[in-house]
Amino acid sequence: MGKLLAVGLWVCIVTLGAVYGAISLATAPAGPSEEDQKAPLELVKGEPITIPVITDGGVSGYFLTRVSFMMDKAKITGVELPMTELMTDELFTLLIGNKMVDLANTKGFDVAVFREKIKTDMNAHLGEGFVSQVLIEQLDYVSKEVARKAADGDSRGPLDATVIVEGEKTEEPAAGSGH
Repeated sequence: MGKLLAVGLWVCIVTLGAVYGAISLATAPAGPSEEDQKAPLELVKGEPITIPVITDGGVSGYFLTRVSFMMDKAKITGVELPMTELMTDELFTLLIGNKMVDLANTKGFDVAVFREKIKTDMNAHLGEGFVSQVLIEQLDYVSKEVARKAADGDSRGPLDATVIVEGEKTEEPAAGSGH
């Protein structure tokens, strides 16, 4: 009877060892999560920028823009970036120089191409990998007449602007969340 008990105990130990070994070999080790693989990003809020549209030697209207960026936190630590100046230059180039927006056909405006162009050009100025994502908060067009009425106080309510891009709301992370 002692031999039978010893054999039964031995079979239980071998079976438990085999099951443990099979389970530990079958499950792959957990690699870094997708969030861990991405560089920590920081929101750099853009300022409102007004860009005059010049046609036939005069101002015909204005682009009202606000663009923010998700930037690599490690790369921008301690770096003073002239974001407003760089963004103003980039928007002048795209909106006035390249005329990416056709005011007669604002529905045909490709937001994805516009964002990618800003990202590519900003990374060319700052260094590769600084800008991870471009957030367009506002891109509107206001004619000179509407702007003049608003400046004279004749406008009641919001400006009658042509909305080119329906903006994205950007918010700062809550302070003191600690997570």
